[in-house]
Amino acid sequence: MDRVGSLPDELLSHILSFLTTKEAALTSLLSKRWRYLIAFVPNLAFDDIVFLHPEEGKPERDEIRQSFMAFVDRVLALQAESPIKKFSLKCRTGVDSDRVDGWISNVLNRGVSELDLLIILGMTMEDSYRLSPKGFASKTLVKLEIGCGIDISWMAGSIFLPMLKTLVLDSVWFYVDKFETLLHALPALEKLVLVDVNWLDSDVTISNASLKTLTIDSDGHLGTFSFDTPSLVYFCYSDYAAEDYPVVKMENLREARIFLLVTDDEIERVRLPINDGLEDAMDNVVLRFGHVGKLMNGIRNVEYLELSADTIEVLSLCCESMPVFKNLKSLAIKSTEGRGWQAMPVLLRNCPHLEFLLIEGLLHHVTDKCGDACDCVPREDKGRSLTSCPVKMLEIHGFRGTKKEMQMIKHFLDYFPSLKEMDIYADEDGPTNLEAPGMFEKITQLFTLYDEFYTCDVQFMVRGSLYKKLTAQCCVFKEENLPHRLVRTLG
Repeated sequence: MDRVGSLPDELLSHILSFLTTKEAALTSLLSKRWRYLIAFVPNLAFDDIVFLHPEEGKPERDEIRQSFMAFVDRVLALQAESPIKKFSLKCRTGVDSDRVDGWISNVLNRGVSELDLLIILGMTMEDSYRLSPKGFASKTLVKLEIGCGIDISWMAGSIFLPMLKTLVLDSVWFYVDKFETLLHALPALEKLVLVDVNWLDSDVTISNASLKTLTIDSDGHLGTFSFDTPSLVYFCYSDYAAEDYPVVKMENLREARIFLLVTDDEIERVRLPINDGLEDAMDNVVLRFGHVGKLMNGIRNVEYLELSADTIEVLSLCCESMPVFKNLKSLAIKSTEGRGWQAMPVLLRNCPHLEFLLIEGLLHHVTDKCGDACDCVPREDKGRSLTSCPVKMLEIHGFRGTKKEMQMIKHFLDYFPSLKEMDIYADEDGPTNLEAPGMFEKITQLFTLYDEFYTCDVQFMVRGSLYKKLTAQCCVFKEENLPHRLVRTLG
């Protein structure tokens, strides 16, 4: 019995919507009943890379391009005026722009709610596809994604998308005034994603009263950035430090991830004494990094904060302006051997209600400014910033089994007064001392002693594949001899 074939047409069309449009079209060969089901599929996804996939006997590129355009024409003609929910169009081979206009107009007239476009006509900005103004006058569009190769720099004040909640801009060119015009035309916008946007002006302002989540992922904007987003609750920012942050209004922010980018030359400059090299062109780096304090002050109400290793280094120039994070409950820190912890002491002291701390990688660049957050440099006020931090749970990821890491773990156990649980996760991707003969047993036994001596519950986590490899090297040190709460296998 054909159980699938006995399903109603509406359900079969819904099932087909989870396939690519080319795969859904191939089902028309199954039987007469399946021949026209694609006419009612609410989600369409056209990608010319499917047609360009290298196979034996594939025709020439231009013929493939014509075949792709004809396929889109046939599917849209077959669907006529049936309702459509999602339409994705990805063209990388220089398709006919007039036909693209027709396809987009077709789905907009049919009330499409999600539109995803990537259209590459050539290799220069002059070859960009100019998206029709009709694409910005829809009353049904809820999600709009505009990718590489599309020109929207022409925008005028007549655009209006009253229902749009999600906007994704990827590798597009923008004048700041046109961008501001766009945001004002989106009264219901809740999510904005900006990926490698090429700003044609130096000073960018993101202003929207309804925006709730904002993601910026770029590697080239060195002008100023201002944020007037009072309803924002989530902020993810990855870019080089801007020249300045004149306005940062994020009063309701709850979660922030700050992943600043820096070069080795910039790091070398900021580590110089403050009065050295003032005539040097790199002195602008010191000013830029110092202005990051304004960004941190704007996100001071967060409950969850994640900072990259580069960001921690940049914050070394913001220690005096570091705000108090009075609502912060969870803090995640990424650390690498080439980046310092100069900002860690003030950061920990300025989190009076911190409960959870995650540190990915304990090893870091040692300087005389590490303070008392680590055990790198002997100090009279050793542990002062830790003793004022109320953190209850500490997770350490990327543990390699080095002597330095063990010293830091003991340092944390000695000076975090409220610590109740410490989970240490072994690094299974990079080089590790744990594979040295006898090292796994020695470290595990030492953690056992820590667990017994301190009031904090110490647990050593080793993932399944690494755990099997380590225990296979041991003759006497068997799994049943390990405290169950001390060593757990994961995965």
